[in-house]
Amino acid sequence: TPYRVLLSNGGTGTGPTNRKMTLAANSVTYGLYRDAARTLAWGNTSGVNSLAGTGTGFAQSLTIYGRVPPQTVPPPGAYKDTIVMTVEY
Repeated sequence: TPYRVLLSNGGTGTGPTNRKMTLAANSVTYGLYRDAARTLAWGNTSGVNSLAGTGTGFAQSLTIYGRVPPQTVPPPGAYKDTIVMTVEY
């Protein structure tokens, strides 16, 4: 069965390459990608920046690649974000 996997922008992100991990008022911008070269953003628009595949009846592994672009270094700490994965089939 054909499927698509979509990833949300997270709690405070505005796009697939502009997600934010936060700690109090501080944040770290990051992006999630479908390819190792980090050229194909992984977002939440079906058919545009989602990952398509075909089910085989067996478990399938998907790799999510990340990138933190150059930015002002925030204070050290445990920065967090929550991404929701949606599977359409």
